[in-house]
Amino acid sequence: MVDLLLVGVFAVVGRLSHYGSLTLAGWWETAWPFLAGTLLAWVLLRLLHRPGGLVTSGVVVWIVALVGGLLLRQASGQGTALPFVIVATLVLGALLVLPRMVARILGRRGPYARSS
Repeated sequence: MVDLLLVGVFAVVGRLSHYGSLTLAGWWETAWPFLAGTLLAWVLLRLLHRPGGLVTSGVVVWIVALVGGLLLRQASGQGTALPFVIVATLVLGALLVLPRMVARILGRRGPYARSS
């Protein structure tokens, strides 16, 4: 759930930085491809039985959310200009991997703690 929230934040920041305002429709237009990519990553991790641990799962979510999101943006006629790809790569990487790294350092407390 935290991943979806962070991808949503990515879309909010992107919309505000480019348009100076935020509407639900505008947010959704930006967010849905990356939210779908995030959900696909979760399905893949579930099918693979979450290999590699906390940080590795973050890398999988990052890459699948990014690539899936970009492919869905392209398929839906939204832009995938190189500057956007670079920013999306860096920001999603920071949002989806760094919190897991911090959680690992802190002993997996918080929203990324493994549930038994």
